[in-house]
Amino acid sequence: MPIWSLTALELPLRFTWKISRNASTAKTNLLVQVRDEAGGPAGYGEAAPNVRYGETPAGLQAEFEALLQSGLGRVSSEAALQEFLAGQPVAHALRFALESAVVHWEAARAGQPVWQWLGVPAPASAVPTAFTLPIMEPSAVAGFLQEHDMARFALLKIKVNQEMGYELLREVTRVLPGRPLIIDGNEAWTDPDALLRFVEQAAPLPGLRVRLLEQPLPAAEAAAYRYLHPRTPWPLFADESVTDAADFADIARQFHGVNMKLMKAGGYRNGLRILRETQAHGLQTMMGCMVETSLGIWSALQLSGLAGICDLDGLLILRDEPFGLVREQAGQLHAQAVLPATL
Repeated sequence: MPIWSLTALELPLRFTWKISRNASTAKTNLLVQVRDEAGGPAGYGEAAPNVRYGETPAGLQAEFEALLQSGLGRVSSEAALQEFLAGQPVAHALRFALESAVVHWEAARAGQPVWQWLGVPAPASAVPTAFTLPIMEPSAVAGFLQEHDMARFALLKIKVNQEMGYELLREVTRVLPGRPLIIDGNEAWTDPDALLRFVEQAAPLPGLRVRLLEQPLPAAEAAAYRYLHPRTPWPLFADESVTDAADFADIARQFHGVNMKLMKAGGYRNGLRILRETQAHGLQTMMGCMVETSLGIWSALQLSGLAGICDLDGLLILRDEPFGLVREQAGQLHAQAVLPATL
């Protein structure tokens, strides 16, 4: 019989993680483990709760206990888990942790790499990632870029809000002119014309090179995105507008690309479906993450061969990353080929 367990991971951050809607100096993620009571390898998955989707560590722990009461302990395969969860209300992040744990477990027992078990191309040995500058006082930008050696990353992400977006871009382009940037609004704007005025103001900045503009308005503002789609000079990418499901025909009228995060998708299988739907509708593909340990990032890297852009820097934000499954060198991520039998 399998044994399922859940452990809280207290994760202090290297710096204050501030986006347009909140700020934090630590995260609590959850580690799911499944193993056979007779021994052998274990399977591990990570949940990174996100308050944007109503997820909290305590809430996910309560859901896990309810799943145990409902028979999770009898689930010993991916197919059985999918059937079991079909009738259960489970947060996306916890669902991903459960599914990835059992996928990792089954792949280990079959002697296969996870990417092969999932039926996807092998990830590259080195995967370039963006690295993110959180919202801060513009006067602190130059020091932050230097302290964290952000020049080693070929692509940078800049978190912005309405109040300081222009000033943050001005400072980044002053220090690192010509560096491709992802501008991430995290739904900070409410008026599409106000957003276009921000774009018009920022576009002439010397050295500004924008790769994409990510989710500047709330996900509910579909009509505003359809208005913006032909008007913005920067490609628009959906983040919060595509969680575990979406009308991709309409998404293609709103955006030029999609940022798929496994914690939002609720599992490898649904994440794969989202990436394939994105491609099928002529949209650019991107893989992102929450603030995660190297376990969550290792998991995302298994699908990285399907993504045109990777923004998988969540482990680099942690002060004391606990597992060491992925290392970063010169702005590229190098993952262990297989997970160890125990973490």
